[in-house]
Amino acid sequence: MSDARWTVTDGRTISFGPTVYGDDELRVCGDVRGKRVLELGIFGTTPNSITMAQKGARSIAVDPHKDVIQRARQAAANAEVVVEFHEADLADLGFLMNAVVDLVLCVHQIDMNTDIARLFRQVHRVLRPEAGFVFAVPHPMSAVFDGNDPTARRRYGATTPTIGELTMALQRANFSIDVMHELVSLHQPNAVAPSILVVRARKLGS
Repeated sequence: MSDARWTVTDGRTISFGPTVYGDDELRVCGDVRGKRVLELGIFGTTPNSITMAQKGARSIAVDPHKDVIQRARQAAANAEVVVEFHEADLADLGFLMNAVVDLVLCVHQIDMNTDIARLFRQVHRVLRPEAGFVFAVPHPMSAVFDGNDPTARRRYGATTPTIGELTMALQRANFSIDVMHELVSLHQPNAVAPSILVVRARKLGS
């Protein structure tokens, strides 16, 4: 389990990371009021699923770690909102019927160990037609360098899925990308590579 999942978040905006713009600025998730939303992998000290519930969403969260679920349940109780929690692998979405979710959000959960083809297929199944799948990952180019050292230390794609691999997996699962942000840390505006990649893909078909 990555320590990044418990990065400090203020709960006022959907977070894509502690040092980059949130959704209040990027507007890739949009207004979630009254929508059924699904967070795949709980992220942030105030999880995004709780933030979305505070904004009026009918919020669901899935995470494979019991301790993470327990902490998130307590956070939801403290925030006085209702979130439906499920302890399961991120792609184990059998508890959801087809085409019942308005937005799926997955922040810093996809890595080299993720079966992205299976995950994307399941996300496609549960989303309503034309609904959005938003995910954030460490930018693949940032893994090539160490901090602001301009010398490449690793091969592109050696430690994280490449943009091409993510794009092809989305296309094969019948998604169309309509937004892509390559975010530079607000603390390092002159960094040699973006730090976070944020993608929104729309479900095609039924």
